[in-house]
Amino acid sequence: MNKSELDHLLSWFDSYVERYLDTDPEGAKNIQLKIVHTRKVCAAMAQLAEGENLSENESIIASAAALLHDIGRFPQYRRWRTFRDSESDNHARMAIDVIRNEKLLKGIEQPEQLLIEEAVRFHNRLKPPVKIKSPTRQYIDLIRDADKLDIWRVFTDLLGQANEDRPSAAALGLEDLPQVASDSCVKVLNSGAIVPLDSIKCYNDFKLLQISWVYDLNFQTSRRLLFERGYIQALAATLPERQEISEAVKKALDSLSA
Repeated sequence: MNKSELDHLLSWFDSYVERYLDTDPEGAKNIQLKIVHTRKVCAAMAQLAEGENLSENESIIASAAALLHDIGRFPQYRRWRTFRDSESDNHARMAIDVIRNEKLLKGIEQPEQLLIEEAVRFHNRLKPPVKIKSPTRQYIDLIRDADKLDIWRVFTDLLGQANEDRPSAAALGLEDLPQVASDSCVKVLNSGAIVPLDSIKCYNDFKLLQISWVYDLNFQTSRRLLFERGYIQALAATLPERQEISEAVKKALDSLSA
């Protein structure tokens, strides 16, 4: 894959998402959230590529995966008015459908097509399949890290917005309670594991899940960027003041420099 092919994909993306903005104001706000997210993930991917010393070709393939990783979000939201896969369909699978229906990778060498598709297909899994090896695994790991880096940005930005100003689909329909609704989330975080999505009962629980993602980063550059941007610290500052939560958050932060 070369730069002109990547530039073509970038132009296609701009045209493709434009049609989804032709909706009601709330819908347009939610679609715009995903447009900005995609562009920020592309920027994060460029930083990862530089920090991890990827070759030019590797960087282009990784950038294509970043651009296309959430392309299924747009038909998902139009059909179901939600970004919750459990209430609609797997947005990564829908992204593969868009890639193939639009013939986006036509003309690109088959092995590189597979690298991009597999990165998109598995970017939202709790854990990627264990049998996948390099180089496919490298691109899956890259997009998973780049995606998380911007999801953290999205949610820390939301913390500073009034409820009425937040895109309605951003908090996944979770109730914004003053407490943690599921103590199991605190215990899982404290154990150094990923908080499972099916244990989430409110917005504060979801913050604990996001903090637990520090244990699922694959590259030192990702850990450095996360710490420098202060996303975990910002999320933690909005959680209830409980010793067990503070201890779990400290362990998570300490792991970034381990």
